[in-house]
Amino acid sequence: MTEPFVKTFPAVDAGNNVTRQVMADSPELMVVEFRFAEGGIGAPHNHPHVQSTYVKSGRFEFTIADTTFEVGPGDSFVVPSMAVHGCRAIEPGVLVDTFTPRRDDFL
Repeated sequence: MTEPFVKTFPAVDAGNNVTRQVMADSPELMVVEFRFAEGGIGAPHNHPHVQSTYVKSGRFEFTIADTTFEVGPGDSFVVPSMAVHGCRAIEPGVLVDTFTPRRDDFL
C-alpha cells in the first residue's frame, strides 16, 4: 500500500448551523459526519449517490420526496439516488452518512 490507510479531513462549515467532516473515503464509498446545532438545516437537495443515514445523537425531521418523518438516536434509513431530501435539527445532534459512490464534491 503506497498511501496511508488512515486519512484526516478537517471539519468544514456546511452552512445553516451545520458542520461536515469526511471520516473515510474510497472511490466506491464515503463516510461523513454532520454536526447540527438546534434548528440547523440540511437544505433540500438531491444527488446521484445512494445515501445511508445513521442518527448518532439528537432529533431530526427529515423529508424524502413527499414523505416527512422524525428520527432519533439509533435510527437509520436509506435515501435513494436522485431523491430530493432535506432535514431540520429539532435538537442538536450528529448524523453519520455513507455515500456510494464517494461524493467528490466533499473533498
